[in-house]
Amino acid sequence: MSEIAENKKIGIALSGGGARGFAHVGVLKALVENDIPIDAIAGTSAGSFVGGAFASGLEVEQIIALGKKIGWFGMAGFSYSPKGLLSNAPMGRFIKEYFPVTRFEDLRSPFAAVTCELATGKEVILRDTGDLTTAIRASCAIPGVFLPVDDGSGRQLVDGGVTSPMPTRAVKKLGADAVIAVDLLTCGSDFASSPSTLIGTFIQAAMMMLQTASKNQHYMADIIIEPQIAHIRPDEIKKMDELIDLGYAAAMDKMSEIKELTGRA
Repeated sequence: MSEIAENKKIGIALSGGGARGFAHVGVLKALVENDIPIDAIAGTSAGSFVGGAFASGLEVEQIIALGKKIGWFGMAGFSYSPKGLLSNAPMGRFIKEYFPVTRFEDLRSPFAAVTCELATGKEVILRDTGDLTTAIRASCAIPGVFLPVDDGSGRQLVDGGVTSPMPTRAVKKLGADAVIAVDLLTCGSDFASSPSTLIGTFIQAAMMMLQTASKNQHYMADIIIEPQIAHIRPDEIKKMDELIDLGYAAAMDKMSEIKELTGRA
């Protein structure tokens, strides 16, 4: 058994990625099936949604079933505001309806959603206490696309990918001794086709800018999982099943390393 594995906390860091976030579900499926401990989770943008769902108590199969209910128009609506084209308030209503709990205090495992304060550009990690719905909405609020989210104390928060597209630092702050990072950004430098939706265009442009920043945070992870999803656009929700399968396959490719890290070998 490795030194890290013995009595150490294993943290999962889930990057942003738009609809590609379904690949995170496949990774979690592989980890759960192989009895890999998940002691803490941090997520940015799409990673915050998947990580928050799992931390709230949903099992992987429940998250997959929930994914079939997700569509862009169910997650967003026009804002009629100069601060953002869309509002993700519908996402908040979705979370409140389907997540078992929506308070950080009630989560089954430590979780952090990474956001950015619009006024200062500083990273804001939401964790421990407070409203999970607000935290996830803020982490997913792509600047210029979605309205900033008020955290209740006057701060206007936007997508955590602005500062930390790969939340390795955040999961370390939750007490993780070893980090498994799932990066949905760095494998997508070559897109097979142009986006077919306005949301997809914005998200793909943002992701292209985030790839380098995400790769720069790999050094804080012990294992990096990079699903081969470059051919799938970040707005292609309809490819959920394929994304889950690709996430699962990528995690299984790394499973021997993961088991050695966690003492399951």
